Amino acid sequence: MKSAYECIVLGIGGIGSGALYWLARRLGGEVLGIEQFRLGHDHGGSQDHSRIIRLSYHAPEYTALTPHTYTAWAEVEAESGMQLVFKTGGLDVGLSGSRGAAMVGGRAAAMRAHGIPFEELTAEEAMDRWPQWRLSEGDRVLYQPDSGLVDARKGMAAQQALARAHGAKIVENAPVRRLTAHGDSVEVETDAGRFSARRLVIAAGAWTAGVTRQLGLNLPITVTQEQVTYFATPYLREFAPDRFPIWICHGDEAYYGFPVYGEVATKAGVDVGGDVVTPETRTFQVNERADRKLRAFLQRYLPRSLGPTLYTKTCLYDMPPDRNFIIDTLPDHPHVAVAQGAAHVFKFSCLVGRILSQLVLDGRSDYPIASFTLNRPALTDPTFQPTFRLDWEAPVPA
Repeated sequence: MKSAYECIVLGIGGIGSGALYWLARRLGGEVLGIEQFRLGHDHGGSQDHSRIIRLSYHAPEYTALTPHTYTAWAEVEAESGMQLVFKTGGLDVGLSGSRGAAMVGGRAAAMRAHGIPFEELTAEEAMDRWPQWRLSEGDRVLYQPDSGLVDARKGMAAQQALARAHGAKIVENAPVRRLTAHGDSVEVETDAGRFSARRLVIAAGAWTAGVTRQLGLNLPITVTQEQVTYFATPYLREFAPDRFPIWICHGDEAYYGFPVYGEVATKAGVDVGGDVVTPETRTFQVNERADRKLRAFLQRYLPRSLGPTLYTKTCLYDMPPDRNFIIDTLPDHPHVAVAQGAAHVFKFSCLVGRILSQLVLDGRSDYPIASFTLNRPALTDPTFQPTFRLDWEAPVPA
């Protein structure tokens, strides 16, 4: 195996798998992917069967990108022959008496701005269509028919396999011990050997700040340990993908869930319901506080989705202070690109991988990413107050 490449990708999770695939399409065997764990590991944030994919988003800057996520995944599906995206339709539910209704209004405005079709429903209309719900008068509901899920595990594996088919190499179980950037190259020292390249993509998830620090860039990334739970509902047919959509419920807290997929169970979680950790201090233990909140919510609004716990799976959120993406090249090292997904990127990950390939090979991207630069106040102003809710009232900066 050679040691010098045109481009190296650090981190082969969701974003890294995408970057490796799109780079290999252009560079063939001149691409190397380096992963500190085994491929498909459960230490980060990209594992598990399913992630929500949707056109409904809290700000126009994201909604402008959402259609392109479907196009990017469709190219991977066409080349691999595997179905990765499953359209179930999707609900945004805003609970009355909370900020939820306003949040749903922001999503409606963002979709209108980009001509994305959707329906606005009363609570009664939504329950007529999906009687699994127990909503109250005044709850606000949006339905977008193109929403659904993307199979995260298969999606990453498909991109990795296709990248290898194009000639890319992948090194697993290779933690980075030292990273050095020169004017026209980078050197990466790992447990599997030392490698060099003319260009570098950093897609290290919760480990991003530790990697960029070696290049003189300090990123204020907060890491939390989160979890999702699979419930073995006895009402399987009611929650099959052709009868029940993915959903996000906005209130004083945000909850989300899936129809039966990947396991014979429903899946649900609390957004930002866990504790602050580091990649080194995280555990794989169930957070009982978040578990109680989730069960109480489901008992109130989706009682028939509950059943015996099949299992609870932990993951890491990694979030900048404004919980917006980072997609940029380093100011002092324009041949190094970094992407950080703010714990809501997987639906975008294939597209972000394509964008990263453009940044490091062409110096620019065709996609609208001006809002996700490294020089925004959330990353440069130490007095910036963190806000980790995906809230339409705090849009990404222009």
